[in-house]
Amino acid sequence: MTDQTRWGIDLIHTKNKAIKRQKDIITRALLEVEKLEEEDIVELMTEIEAIYERKYGNNKANKVIL
Repeated sequence: MTDQTRWGIDLIHTKNKAIKRQKDIITRALLEVEKLEEEDIVELMTEIEAIYERKYGNNKANKVIL
């Protein structure tokens, strides 16, 4: 078990909380996506691709299969 008084443990806790929050957001979003019709899911996919393109650019977008 890790010594909780060591330097940097709070940073690890913060990082782990951020990761858990991101996973929780994805889980909630997927629950809502399941309620959508096919046309709406396709529209959502194109919007997500556009956001990804703006955020990460062409170089990374070409390496990822969505």
